[in-house]
Amino acid sequence: QLQLVESGGGLVQPGGSLRLSCTASGFTLHTYDYYAIGWFRQVPGKEREGISCIDKIGGPTNYADAAKGRFSISRDNFRNTVYLQMDSLKPDDTAVYYCAARPQPGCDNLWYRNFEAWGQGIQVTVSS
Repeated sequence: QLQLVESGGGLVQPGGSLRLSCTASGFTLHTYDYYAIGWFRQVPGKEREGISCIDKIGGPTNYADAAKGRFSISRDNFRNTVYLQMDSLKPDDTAVYYCAARPQPGCDNLWYRNFEAWGQGIQVTVSS
């Protein structure tokens, strides 16, 4: 079974930066470069929100409006890892962040129901 693990979260002050990593393992039907990878976040009382996605070869990418100009997604297929660089963080960015995979060549959109395998989530808190 495909497994995804997020790392790199934590507490950061407003205006600061974090880099999240999503590392995959346990491939069965497909190798890692078969999957598009997305980043999502969720806060209590809200539906899971798509933040960014990257296709199986590292491009094209897409971003939610809230992330444009501040977040950057990249991937290293050799290391089975996708990164989310987050700069200029705001308190509204506080959430549990998830990475997820879909067995498609591209992202199409940031709707979470299009993604099939999920990490456990990692907390990002932006606060002074």
